[in-house]
Formats: sequence, C-alpha cells, structure tokens
Amino acid sequence: MNLLYAAIAFLLALLFVLVGVTRIGAWLIERRNPPVGEFVEIRGARIHAVHVQAPSDADLPPVIFIHGASANLHDQMVPLRPLLDGRAEMLFFDRPGHGWSARGPGNNETPEGQAETLAALMDHFGIRQAIIVGHSFGGATTAAFALAYPERTLGLVFASAASHPWPGGATSWYYALTKRPVVGRVFSATLAYPAGSRRMAAATDCVFAPNHTPEYYVARARIALVLRPGTFRANAIDVESLYAFASRNATRYPSISAPSVVISGDHDTVVYEEIHSQGLARDIPGAELLWVRNLGHKPDWIAPDLIVAAIDRLGGRAVDLQAAARAVEARISNDRQGEGVCVNAPAPLN
Repeated sequence: MNLLYAAIAFLLALLFVLVGVTRIGAWLIERRNPPVGEFVEIRGARIHAVHVQAPSDADLPPVIFIHGASANLHDQMVPLRPLLDGRAEMLFFDRPGHGWSARGPGNNETPEGQAETLAALMDHFGIRQAIIVGHSFGGATTAAFALAYPERTLGLVFASAASHPWPGGATSWYYALTKRPVVGRVFSATLAYPAGSRRMAAATDCVFAPNHTPEYYVARARIALVLRPGTFRANAIDVESLYAFASRNATRYPSISAPSVVISGDHDTVVYEEIHSQGLARDIPGAELLWVRNLGHKPDWIAPDLIVAAIDRLGGRAVDLQAAARAVEARISNDRQGEGVCVNAPAPLN
C-alpha cells in the first residue's frame, strides 16, 4: 500500500511540475511573440488582425488571407505582404482560438463559424468584397466563406487546401486525444508544450519537405504560439472538425461561382493532395489547378510569387499561371529535404 501511495504522490508531483513548466513556457512564448495588430470584438470573440490600408493607386482589389492549422497570421503575412505592399488593401487575422485571437462563445469551432467571423471582421474594416487566400485548413474556411457569402467573394486561391472527406477521416492521435473534454485539457496543460517543443523543428521540416525550411521560419512565423494550452486545444478541435465539415459541404462546391485557382504540390506530406486539391479543381466550375512537381505543403513560403500571380489573375491581369508554375518547378527541382524520413503517403483507397 505504501508503494501505491508513493506512486500516486510521484505522479501528482510530476503533473504539477509539468503544469508549471507549461505555464512558464507559455509565458515566455507570449513575451517573445507579442501581438502586432489590433483587436476587434467580433461575435463575442476578441479577434487579432492586421489591416493594411489600400494605397491610392492600388491595382488590385482587397485581399484576405486565412492561415492553416498550428499557425497564425504571420504564416502568410511574412512571405506575402512584402510582395503586395502598395498594390492592395490586405487583411491578415488570427483565426478564432489561434495566435492572439480568442475562441469566443459562438460556433468558431467550425469553418462555417470562422467564415461568419471573417464576414463580420470585413464589415468592421469596411471591406465589401475581396479575394480570399486560404492555406491548408484555411482552405476549408475559404470554401465555407465562398458558400455562405458569394456576393462578397471576388475570387479564391486555395493553397495546399484541406477541403474534402478522406477515407477513414483519421487525424493524428494527439488531435483526437486533445479534443476530449477532460483528458484533452490535462494533456494540453502538461505534455503538449514540452513534447511539442522537442518535436517542432523535425515536424516543421516534414511540413516543408521535400523543400528546404526557410531560415528562422519557426521564429518568423511565430509557430510556438500554438504550444500554449488553450491554442493547442483549439487547434486540435479545428482539425478534428474538418472531416465533418468536408462531409457536409463537399457536394456543395459545384455551386461556388467565384473564379478560383487551386495551387498544390505533388509531394504534400500533410494533406492528400489527390483528394483535396484535385477535388477542388474538379468540383468548382472553371477552377484552374496549378500542379507543381516536387512542391510540399508550403507554397506560401516556397512559391509566394505563384500565389501573387494567382491573385493577379483573379484581379484581372493577364497572367500565364501554368508558365509561372513551371518556373517554380525549375527552381525547386533538386530539393530533397526529409528524403527517407518524411513520408508523402498516397491517398487511401477506401
């Protein structure tokens, strides 16, 4: 019995140590990665956004960027804002529960709810219509926005998007665990920070594979913000909700009328590009697919010029997007990061 008490005492002590380590780690993360934009109260949630005013001689309509899972507004703002500064009004925002945005009391746990929050955010900044650029999970929110607000959607850019149901609907084990009401909160408050900190560099390299991870990417994109307990859990709930969203809405994509460009690599180790990107190109009338050989999951950082070319096309400029895609292929043709370690798994057959 004494051994049992000793074991329980040890586990409780370990739990308290891990909670303390996580709280200190979260505090340090926030000190090193402070908010850079403004806060707007939207549907009961405090949303963090960076709004770039339109210059007087802007040659493009407003452009709004929706980041993916485990990320925040910096993930698109760092590589893409410099290429569009002086050309368009831009809006970057932390999706509810991510970065410095609160989750809020509404339905911000779904892409549909996040699309509603975006529409209200547009109202706040006086943006009537825009081109929407969504990366990865942000592609689901982009699709949700196009379905709910066709009159506000000037064009769509899907970059390595997640959009369609995939066989089995499985995600990584820690997402399913973290979503659980009690166990998930405990896991987020104890193990997510120390384990995530140790794995972040290797995991990031596989997100970029086979392309090379840009120098200081994790710091510049402020990816560590996802390791805070509340953000980690919100991210897991988002990812776990994706299959249900895709199952509800994929059959509705043919009703999307906005001009659309779908950008995808053929070596994506994060999403099944054969299901998602090819599915979007198949289902959205008139969508153009830019299928880039040897490109991984991060065209926003590896091929930001291609994303800007797609925005140019949707903004009315004559751009040869296929030629632009081939130029990217030539630039990255010899990339081999993660070879033999990061797996580009084919889509399951059933």
